[in-house]
Amino acid sequence: MKLGFDNEKYLKTQSEHIMERIAQFDNKLYLEFGGKLFDDFHASRVLPGFAADSKLQMLMQLAPQAEIVMVVSAADIEKNKVRADLGITYDNDVIRLIDEFRSRGLYVGSVVLTKFTGQHNATLYKKRLENLGIKVYQHYLIPGYPTNIPVIVSEDGYGKNDYIETTRPLVVVTAPGPGSGKMSVCLSQLYHEHKRGIRAGYAKFETFPIWNLPLKHPVNLAYEAATADLNDINMIDPFHLEAYGKTTVNYNRDVEIFPVLNAIFEKIYGKSPYKSPTDMGVNMAGNCIFDDEACREASRQEIIRRYYQAIAGVADGTRTEEEAFKIELLMRQEHLSVNDRSTVPAALARVEETGAPAVALELPDGRIITGKTGDLLGPSAAVLLNALKELAGIDHEKHIIAPSAIEPIQMLKTQYLGSKNPRLHTDEVLIALSATAAANEDAALALAQLPKLQGCQVHSSVKLASVDRKVFKKLKCDVTCEPKQA
Repeated sequence: MKLGFDNEKYLKTQSEHIMERIAQFDNKLYLEFGGKLFDDFHASRVLPGFAADSKLQMLMQLAPQAEIVMVVSAADIEKNKVRADLGITYDNDVIRLIDEFRSRGLYVGSVVLTKFTGQHNATLYKKRLENLGIKVYQHYLIPGYPTNIPVIVSEDGYGKNDYIETTRPLVVVTAPGPGSGKMSVCLSQLYHEHKRGIRAGYAKFETFPIWNLPLKHPVNLAYEAATADLNDINMIDPFHLEAYGKTTVNYNRDVEIFPVLNAIFEKIYGKSPYKSPTDMGVNMAGNCIFDDEACREASRQEIIRRYYQAIAGVADGTRTEEEAFKIELLMRQEHLSVNDRSTVPAALARVEETGAPAVALELPDGRIITGKTGDLLGPSAAVLLNALKELAGIDHEKHIIAPSAIEPIQMLKTQYLGSKNPRLHTDEVLIALSATAAANEDAALALAQLPKLQGCQVHSSVKLASVDRKVFKKLKCDVTCEPKQA
């Protein structure tokens, strides 16, 4: 993929900008961290060159000045809310994230349980964290939140919340998912710090939408596609336009809540430090794009991928038709069709040719490889093997896994494990290839090509088996499929 984003410049300018923001207050800044700190693959797809762990790398540069406060809603713990991309509950993800942060030398000071009303599971979780040596604080539901400012900014509102003891100038407030209460935790701390004579600051770090790109720039449209389930809408920041006469981009929830935030700031400080939602942000990503067209094209491709995810979700009942329709409208804005994803027409053409399910994969240099349904291999396994042969320069007619090595695996699947499908999946073909590699130089050469599949585009003419989807994900391929059963 053609690069368009300068990651090194981003790390430098972003960390410098955050340090400047800390200096604007009494050397104390509560930074609400939106989006993913780990594995931000959306950002790396729409901003080619952006490293998936860029935000984490940036934080590590600020490690001596920073501490992390994890936020999780007691209500989410009570209902065992699951993080969709990882399939683990929020409470377990908090512990996972703490371990990840600490393994990289970052200091995690505490966990805050928000919306706490004495829930049974949340109380047990609090004890679990304390047994692990983690400080736990409780924040409570406030009547009339977020509009009843006199109650919120009082001893009956923020005043009832535990004061979180922090020791470093930069306090990064993050959570396992949206709706955990990060902003409320930050504002509660401003109230408590003010009572202690400290004029602490608040800022927000969200990568998208990018405030200094045009409203309808494909990078920002791709963010709308990614958040179609939340119904986020990018919009011109009217407060920034009025205050400075400059057009910047924000999204509806931040624009809608800004008058409330402004009133809270004024209630705490007597005067708000910000004139607009854009003022509150610290994101410098827009300044690090060096090839705008590369980012535009990458974002157009992301919109198509999101559309396929949505229609697949509609088919299996996990997404709504409204989400799919919204992304379809975004595609129309950019004059896109599914055929603009090169692997789509290639996969469907192979179906026409063979009359059976097929998969197409685009290599980093643009070559399209296809795989058909055969007697020994499913189409996903076939395209994977064909792609590895192509990358290794091995003739496609040459067997690098002998049929005699595949047949025992088929027997194991059908006769001993009760599977009706004798064809090998991607994981099984990789195991067969690995076993063959010890005595076969071509197999070893093909196996060594696996890292080159990172970032490759894959499209299937039918819904993928979960095992194939997982293998492609581990190989860091971007997968779409038609919403049809095999």
